[in-house]
Amino acid sequence: MNNLEILKPNHTLKIAIPLSGGLLSEHFGHCDQFALVEANPDTKTILNTVLVTPPPHEPGLLPRWLQQQGVQLIIAGGMGQRALNLFAQNGITVRSGRPGGAAEECVADYLDGALTSTAQACNQHEHGCH
Repeated sequence: MNNLEILKPNHTLKIAIPLSGGLLSEHFGHCDQFALVEANPDTKTILNTVLVTPPPHEPGLLPRWLQQQGVQLIIAGGMGQRALNLFAQNGITVRSGRPGGAAEECVADYLDGALTSTAQACNQHEHGCH
């Protein structure tokens, strides 16, 4: 066993992007679909993207539903404080405040470290972002 290098296995990250009309939704709770993107942060590559329709709106449902889908991170346009808290309780990290774009663009920016937004509340639209 001379000089055997122990390789760290590549891990994947499942990222949810709320979409309206195929682009990042400005208001998280009003999206038509979610892009569920599997990415490898080590190699900064997108491995797979699946579009899914969320269940009918019900307060507090999306955090549980996305957790069941294996989501670890959400990239969103806007999100209310209550939703931010519910996602945190479900172990899901939120990056909000990103202006529009296709799902793969959002994920590529995140993987490249160019997504500088943080979890920010959608204060102007608190009524509809959860």
